[in-house]
Amino acid sequence: MLPFGRFSTRRLAGRLQRASAVPQLANRAATLRFQSSGRAKSTVATSERTSDNFAENFPRSAAAQSAGETAAVGAARSNYEEWMVNLRGEDAWLAFDREESWYTGKPPLPGVCPGVSTVDGCIRSLPMPNLDKVTRKATQEYFDNSWTLMETLFAGFKGEEPFYRPPVHGLRHPQIFYYGHTPCLYINKMRVAGVLKEPVNAYMESIFEVGVDEMLWDDMHKNDMVWPTVAEVFEYRKQVYRVVSDVIANHPSLDDKDGTAPVKITWDHPMWSLFMGFEHEAIHLETSSVLFRETPYHLMQVPKGWPKLHPSAQSAMTRSSNPVEGQDFPRNEMLPVAGETVKLGKPRDFPSYGWDNEYGQRTVEVPNFSASKYMITNGEFWHFVSAGGYRDKKYWSEDGWGWRTYRNMKWPFFWVQDGPQGSMRFKLRTVFEEIDMQWNWPVDCNYHEARAYCAWKSEQDGLAGKPEAYRVITEAEHNLIRPPQARVENMVAAWDDRALNVGGEEYAIPGPGAANLNLAYASQSPVDSLPPSPTGHHDAMGNAWEWTEDHFNPMDGFKVHYVYDDFSSPCFDGRHHMIMGGSFISTGDNGASGFCRYHFRQHFLQHSGFRLVSSSTPAPATLLETEDQQIPAAAAPSKAAAGTGAAVAGNAGYELQSLVDQYLGLHFPASGSAQVEPVLSHPGAPDHALRFPQRVAKLLLEEVVGSSTKSANLRALDIGCAVGGSSFELAAGGFGEVLGIDFSHAFIDAAQRMKNGEAIKFKVPLEGQLEAEVQVEHEPNVDAAARERVRFAQGD
Repeated sequence: MLPFGRFSTRRLAGRLQRASAVPQLANRAATLRFQSSGRAKSTVATSERTSDNFAENFPRSAAAQSAGETAAVGAARSNYEEWMVNLRGEDAWLAFDREESWYTGKPPLPGVCPGVSTVDGCIRSLPMPNLDKVTRKATQEYFDNSWTLMETLFAGFKGEEPFYRPPVHGLRHPQIFYYGHTPCLYINKMRVAGVLKEPVNAYMESIFEVGVDEMLWDDMHKNDMVWPTVAEVFEYRKQVYRVVSDVIANHPSLDDKDGTAPVKITWDHPMWSLFMGFEHEAIHLETSSVLFRETPYHLMQVPKGWPKLHPSAQSAMTRSSNPVEGQDFPRNEMLPVAGETVKLGKPRDFPSYGWDNEYGQRTVEVPNFSASKYMITNGEFWHFVSAGGYRDKKYWSEDGWGWRTYRNMKWPFFWVQDGPQGSMRFKLRTVFEEIDMQWNWPVDCNYHEARAYCAWKSEQDGLAGKPEAYRVITEAEHNLIRPPQARVENMVAAWDDRALNVGGEEYAIPGPGAANLNLAYASQSPVDSLPPSPTGHHDAMGNAWEWTEDHFNPMDGFKVHYVYDDFSSPCFDGRHHMIMGGSFISTGDNGASGFCRYHFRQHFLQHSGFRLVSSSTPAPATLLETEDQQIPAAAAPSKAAAGTGAAVAGNAGYELQSLVDQYLGLHFPASGSAQVEPVLSHPGAPDHALRFPQRVAKLLLEEVVGSSTKSANLRALDIGCAVGGSSFELAAGGFGEVLGIDFSHAFIDAAQRMKNGEAIKFKVPLEGQLEAEVQVEHEPNVDAAARERVRFAQGD
């Protein structure tokens, strides 16, 4: 049984029953929301403020209406969907170019915000801070640059709808979450580190704390809830900006004696949490830009101060609808690379911020291989598409084909059809614009698409079925085709890492290490526009991320950081593939540095592409045993079931204590009733969803036991019994014998302990990182005699 009853109370509080109830539910949800944080009902609707902020300079209906009344804006649409409850009449201040007061920190103006060019007026990323020489002034400048970059990106939304419209794939939060998530992390992580003692807004720091790492490509969940208004999150951002700036200006651990005595920040320093916030913001600048690129074009506008597209996008040359090699895109030859020993791992004393997975050591023996001179271009990929590559299952992995058919993909997502079906004519979607197709730019695709192309191209070149068949690169091989200064083992001092020395405005100037990184441009660029590395390969750093064959993995000596202990380790699961090199919008430790090690699931879309690799020996990749591989053969899902919600975690996923805790809470709802409210009370709360295992058992009891005169002789088999709640209910209701079977050892162990009457405790999440520990309790009708009639066994 699946843990239906363990939804977050916040998520349940916002879920809506039907469009007709929208005003009442939204109004009640808003009331609860602000009661929970000790605030008035609505900072927009009820408070009298005298402020010069952008939100209040424009009249709008929300200023005079309750949250429930303004929710009718969404409910009135003929194509109403649940998320539209969040459309509350904010278009009046969001549908136009943002004024300076949109910015809760520094507006992106030359001489006002660091990183804004005096040449073109565009904002780009600053170099990463040298943590051996930290000053308050330089730290505030890096914070201002990071903060304003994010707000400049969000100035590209036209109206309130794009803040709340779920992404088309339904696998991420709406963008209002990410608008509030990055400020939330600053506060929460500095509280964990002891830098701050109190929250800024406990409610905001609860709902905006945890993002999404979807398990599968059909794990659809759009988080339908009543989110705060844009104006409310805007006010929250203003508060957080002031708090963080105050920490930078006054916290004693940053005392630099007015700049004369720079401070050294290390892994164990409390201010590591502050720099964590900076680099976390860089991550979401990029991931949000991908979601922007997926948002309907009519909801976008190019923000003032945003960098320009690469000049090649403005070329007056005629774009062919049938791209030709050597004319529309360069010939992409395979170049040999001599194998050698590669050393990976960031030194612990390197003076820049690093995520936990970067540290450690590994030595990899890389055999000879060859790699394509360029990343695969849109032009090359067009030939795969036009040849029917998306229609032919033989080129795809089983999971890849499942993803393709589920999403009905016919070409890369950022290609925009520009003619009748079958014409093979396309435009290209950038972050904010639709432009003529750029055949010589790298194609954006996920790992499934990259591997399908490799299979097709191998067939075209007569390599199918041979050891030399094409694949994507590995982490160690990628280090060998980089410019020398970007190879990990060569980076030993601050001046060795270009990300610490060069900002976005200079990053793509031709010369050693030049790369389309740090927002030098607001788009990708032709694959042959910058000089190659010594091995002859272009764009080993920057332009677009490169998919690798490696699973995301820890190196020897890996350890988590106590401030963010679940940043990497949950993804060491054999389902995440590493990406290398960064993209045009990668900044700081989110791709500009050669130390970066990032990862996404195979179906995930990023500004990412690939290059072909061929070798006569197995790929020198680090692979982890996947959860699917650990499922016993008898328990493996059928092909028809593969990829469905019922097969999300596999056997290994259900051995986690966090999952056991969730199932204990579902199967034994009487547990902790005096300590934890099972569902946040509100009109329309799904109280009917509680006690699910017991209610399912009672359905069987009503049909079987109620009509039998010999219930003591009745036997029940509970397949997928989990931790046993339904099994115990069957025995208490009259079955003479119940056998519960589950494939999870951890589940069966917990069920057996409950049968034996042992005292078991489990943790219940409350808000943010807060948890309550409660003792498991049987339902009142389950006595010792009923427990004796139950047996448990692990399936195999």
